[in-house]
Amino acid sequence: MPSYEYRCLDCRRRVSVFLSYSDYGKIQPVCPECGGKKLDRLISRIRFARSEESRLENLADPTAWGGVDEDDPRAMARMMRRMGNELGEEMGPEFHEAVDRLEDGEDPEQIEKSMPDPGGGMNAGGLDDLED
Repeated sequence: MPSYEYRCLDCRRRVSVFLSYSDYGKIQPVCPECGGKKLDRLISRIRFARSEESRLENLADPTAWGGVDEDDPRAMARMMRRMGNELGEEMGPEFHEAVDRLEDGEDPEQIEKSMPDPGGGMNAGGLDDLED
């Protein structure tokens, strides 16, 4: 069954909704997170093959990152979205939510406080907590 990407206008999350081809356009999609019915369809990402070397070269180019204002949430969102695109991997819903909220001008510290476990279970050293 195809997956369609939407932004829920009620909870402001990016969600995937599974609809059959025959249901698309006939059935109103519902947000799986909050049950809202006010959804905007997003254009899904396309992928093309690039070498790891090519992606790393683009990330290492200092001219591409000039002018990023760390005090401007929208500038940070643009940089984060570009980095996510250059990595060539799906970054997950938490990443998209954080970037979307930055694009809306929300304070990064407020976003961090409101998101459950933004580090994905990682401690400050970058390693999962291990039990002895």
